[in-house]
Amino acid sequence: MTMTEKYKILAQYIKDMSSETKDIETYIFVKDFISKYQLNIDIKSKALKNKMVEINTIMKFEDKLESKKKSHFELTYATIIKVNDDVKEKKELEKIILCDSQIKIYPNLEKSFLNLIHNSGYPHISFEKKIDFEKLYNERFN
Repeated sequence: MTMTEKYKILAQYIKDMSSETKDIETYIFVKDFISKYQLNIDIKSKALKNKMVEINTIMKFEDKLESKKKSHFELTYATIIKVNDDVKEKKELEKIILCDSQIKIYPNLEKSFLNLIHNSGYPHISFEKKIDFEKLYNERFN
């Protein structure tokens, strides 16, 4: 018997996105410095009715060194899932929200976020390492 999925993705979409580069000086500065920017991810969720959950995955690509001149890139990606009735435990639900569903949506999320950065005038950016949601999840709970 194959393991049935514990949840189903009903919808995924970009809820909010922003890119800020104040002026040409900032742009020129950031162009040289953007390789030092760091990718951050945050996951928030809220229960909807009928065993549905809205998950907001917030991605930021930002300057951690507090330079005077900086750009800001942020994207909130919403995923609506319906959880199967047999998912009863909080721990199981947390893993679906923080890990399993994230692994599924990540290719779309990453592509959307890179498009935003590329269209903002930084076409050479790519993310070297993929986010390891399994690892993040385990670190969070162990």
